[in-house]
Amino acid sequence: MNDDLFKIDSLTYADGVIKADLSINPDSSIFQGHFPGQPVVPGACILQIVKEVLESVLRYPIRLKKAGNLKFIGMIDPSVTASVQLELSYKTEEASTIVTGKLSDRDRICFKMQGVFTKP
Repeated sequence: MNDDLFKIDSLTYADGVIKADLSINPDSSIFQGHFPGQPVVPGACILQIVKEVLESVLRYPIRLKKAGNLKFIGMIDPSVTASVQLELSYKTEEASTIVTGKLSDRDRICFKMQGVFTKP
């Protein structure tokens, strides 16, 4: 069984903006506990998706240092929503990467964030 939560279907980045189309795996074991019979992508997993997509562009490991503004606006049910779009704006200053982003399901915004990532 492929247990990955998500897959990057397309990824573009230029001038401090990342755009990614992602597929959500409804068979991921995460949904056995969150929540059986009514699966929802956990907020912590959404943050992990942001981190992994950002790392794939930066090409080095990072960790979330500060999350100044996290808004979980709409639930993502993997049995209903097969794909989502992630858009991140980022700027690297000294040892920190400042990020503003959103995750959406077509026209519906599911998550917004502002945060600071650093190298571990």
